[in-house]
Amino acid sequence: MAEQGRLAKLKQLETELRASLDEADPRSIAAIARQYRETIREIDELEKDDGDIDEIARILNERQSRADASGRS
Repeated sequence: MAEQGRLAKLKQLETELRASLDEADPRSIAAIARQYRETIREIDELEKDDGDIDEIARILNERQSRADASGRS
């Protein structure tokens, strides 16, 4: 659950950094771009982790369904 809050905050930061890149002084762009890339990387990792959990849940549900079906026969 805490990961969902973190993901939302990171997505908000991504939006703010993207806007900052458009308005930034040319001397600041490199630092903002670096932070933007790191933010995107963290978002991707959190979203990938969610996908991994969903895949595991799907596999476990399939196994349980098969076990339930074989138990009813």
